[in-house]
Amino acid sequence: MFYVDTSVLVAYYCPEVLSRQVQNLLQEQAKPSLSILTEVEFTSAVAKKIRQNELSSMDGNRILAKFISHVETGLFQTIPVQDHHWRLAKNWLSLFTTPLRTLDALHLAIASDKELQLVTSDKSFANAAEMLDLNTLLIT
Repeated sequence: MFYVDTSVLVAYYCPEVLSRQVQNLLQEQAKPSLSILTEVEFTSAVAKKIRQNELSSMDGNRILAKFISHVETGLFQTIPVQDHHWRLAKNWLSLFTTPLRTLDALHLAIASDKELQLVTSDKSFANAAEMLDLNTLLIT
């Protein structure tokens, strides 16, 4: 089972170089996982694309509506963020040995807790996950 990083979701819903590859991969999965954190980051990524004139407001609203519909109808398994995820993320960050950023550490804690494979297109994030010996699939 997959835990889908925001970078992958953006490529799934927005036209990008990796879009076809991501769409094929996710369509093979019965119910990929994400967290409410992913939902917030995805909304932020779409908003950024609109601000940078990569998407129109109308396209951004359409993409967000489709994503919300997919979440609400159960296309994705939504994992709640729990206290122990925050503690694990903090512990990994305090190792001082990885290039992990705050929210990436939290995503990894959620995926690790549920024994899910992290799927990302972020090379730095994938490297950090591998340094922690976590199951990761980097899409390039």
